[in-house]
Amino acid sequence: MLWIKAFHIIFVVTWFAGLFYLPRLFVYHAQCEDKPGRERFKVMERKLYRGIMHPSAILAVGLGVWLIYLTPAWMGAGWLHVKLSLVLLLIAYHLYCGRLLIAFREERNRHSHVYYRWFNEFPVLILIGAVILVVVKPF
Repeated sequence: MLWIKAFHIIFVVTWFAGLFYLPRLFVYHAQCEDKPGRERFKVMERKLYRGIMHPSAILAVGLGVWLIYLTPAWMGAGWLHVKLSLVLLLIAYHLYCGRLLIAFREERNRHSHVYYRWFNEFPVLILIGAVILVVVKPF
């Protein structure tokens, strides 16, 4: 079980790295005014989302489900229910990032760089909550 937990943590870290970096790329992409720069951001965003974020998310969630299966006593823990709610929010955020990526790819971005600066803060709040729930297990 420790190997599963270790790999779960590794993929959570890589997933969050992408969740922190992709909106930062959106900030710079929204500010970019030249076509070669915009095309470069499209490639970077696509490779990050499809090559790192998506596989990391799938593996992090899959290994997390496996951990829950191996530790059925956790199902009665209130902290786990709240954490799983945060994970669902994070999945929704991840999928919304994918929609934003498509909007940039199709030159349909409607948000300013300021929007993306604020948008970039959401996964930080989820991370803080999830870590506190897992470590402290307040209820």
